[in-house]
Amino acid sequence: MASDRPNIVLVVTDQQRFDTLACYGFEAGHTPNLDRLAQQGAVVDAAYCTSPLCTPSRASMFTGKHVAEHGVEKLYDTLPESEGLFTERLRQVGYRTGLFGKLHVSGRADEAEHRHPGDGFDVYEWCNEASLDMESPLHAYDAWLAEKDPEFRERLRTEGRGVLHYPREVHMSHWIADRALGFIDETTAAQQPFLAYLGFFDPHNPFDDYPEEFAAHVGDLPPVRPVPERIPGGLQREIDSKTVAAHVAGGDLEAARVGYHASIALLDAEIGRVLDRIDELGIAEDTLVIVTGDHGEMLGDRGRMTKGAFFYESCVRVPLIIRHPGEVPDGVRVPEPVLPTDIAATVLSAAGLDHGDLENVLDLRLLASGETEPHAFVASSYRNGGVAVGRSITYFDPPLLATMIRSGRHKLVRYHDPVAPDGQLFDLEADPGEDADLWEDPALADVRADLTATLLDWQVRQHWRAGPRGGERRPHNTVA
Repeated sequence: MASDRPNIVLVVTDQQRFDTLACYGFEAGHTPNLDRLAQQGAVVDAAYCTSPLCTPSRASMFTGKHVAEHGVEKLYDTLPESEGLFTERLRQVGYRTGLFGKLHVSGRADEAEHRHPGDGFDVYEWCNEASLDMESPLHAYDAWLAEKDPEFRERLRTEGRGVLHYPREVHMSHWIADRALGFIDETTAAQQPFLAYLGFFDPHNPFDDYPEEFAAHVGDLPPVRPVPERIPGGLQREIDSKTVAAHVAGGDLEAARVGYHASIALLDAEIGRVLDRIDELGIAEDTLVIVTGDHGEMLGDRGRMTKGAFFYESCVRVPLIIRHPGEVPDGVRVPEPVLPTDIAATVLSAAGLDHGDLENVLDLRLLASGETEPHAFVASSYRNGGVAVGRSITYFDPPLLATMIRSGRHKLVRYHDPVAPDGQLFDLEADPGEDADLWEDPALADVRADLTATLLDWQVRQHWRAGPRGGERRPHNTVA
């Protein structure tokens, strides 16, 4: 039976779309550990991000609030100091909390300079990406690498993302798992409940730092989704702005796709080490494990790469697996849509804490066991003003506002152009691949109108409740 203060292991991958694991029907990868975890718990089939960008989505996961509420709308926004992470509340009731890897609830420039005062971590081994911000005193991977392999460290400092195919023993994902294992061992020996957060950078682009041997785990990949015949005006502006992201891995799409899935095979192996240690220590029955991603990856679908104002399932839907013996049934599928805000609520509930001022959040354990009502709808928003890379290239978009709403079988996307509002409409039950855009279908006019009204009402309520928040910093010469 689960205790009142179970251990908690939260694993967050970066830019991992939902359809990358066998438990989601993907047959060309190698993820035996995550698929085993899925058999021992619940698989959420419709987990959406609150925004298809790292920082807003992660801020939602750790605060339990949607984008307008926490104020982190863009990649380099700053999480207000008034916003605390759920980890702080866990620490207050006796948990030992540890961060290993990527946090990114604020922009890189901020996180490289100082910790957020409400991050709530007792152990803070931060690294957003192996070869970026290595001069930061907070860059724990760099400090470890200085002792582990100073020659390789110098290569990273000199060549940056030009270093390909890291040896596994010095790979950032291996380091994250190693550090988490030490933390789990120490805290278990001290008989103290813990939260171990593993923030992996993989499988984020550039898709070429994986240990070479993991490419052998990638089978024949399915074809990419075709470019749609009708492209909304707002989406076209987003596409036109992608002058860097379109050239991933030297323009070699297939190499990028293989690298992406090889990185996921590496992730599975490292996560498997953590799951095995939990079993060896005899604490599996008293440990809540959550594995998810911050947002997806287009990976060539619709002719696009990476993320942005793309509300296709590839970009906004992520894997989500939950195991909590005695609280979550084995092998159950959860079809109802959820958000990363629900992860915060689930962790708080598991620790015996109330949800505080959080609204419209669910304990995913209760949803998996059929003991709570699902969301009437979920929404994802994109509020981006552009990020400069150097002096002449735009990595993320011109000013663009867009929102997605998923309710029942339908998903509506709205690009908020004051002159010519446009969007997309999909029936995900009849067309899970989103090949038929029903936006202009007269037979669906009432569905489009109803979803639009729900979306606009939700937006108004969000902004009334939140008001102006957050702040933005745009560093020069940065790569997202």
